[in-house]
This record gives sequence, C-alpha cells and structure tokens, in this order.
Amino acid sequence: MAAKLTLYSRQGCHLCEDFELELERLRRNWAFELDIRDVDSDPAWRRAHGEKVPLLLAGDREISRYFLDLEQLRRYLDVD
Repeated sequence: MAAKLTLYSRQGCHLCEDFELELERLRRNWAFELDIRDVDSDPAWRRAHGEKVPLLLAGDREISRYFLDLEQLRRYLDVD
C-alpha cells in the first residue's frame, strides 16, 4: 500500500511549483499518493498554514516545509 502525502501549496508560488515538480519526479521510483491542496481554496487551510507553504504532511506529521527534505521523506517512506 502506497503512503499518502498531502502537499499544501498556492498558485503563483515558485517554491510550491518547484516542490511539486520534485515530488512528481520522485513518484517515478517511489510509491506514494500525493494530494495537492491549494491553501487559498479553504479558509481553514489558509488559517492553519497561511504563508507557510509549501508544506508536505503525512497525516499530521510534517515531512518538509518550504524546501523538500529528501532525507526526511526517504526515512518516512523507508526508501533506500
């Protein structure tokens, strides 16, 4: 079963775009589902995360914020 990750981002955010591209590249070799959420599309998400995007979560666990922490993601997915 593939891990489920959530990426909070926003349109027009170059960090968010780079983060998403890197995750899509990694999905070629690593098994995980990715739910991309526009933080501005939901008032609760905007209150919770505001300007603190991109943000990658596994459930409630923060994996990375602003820049992809490849080591943290690797450990979470248990990928060698």
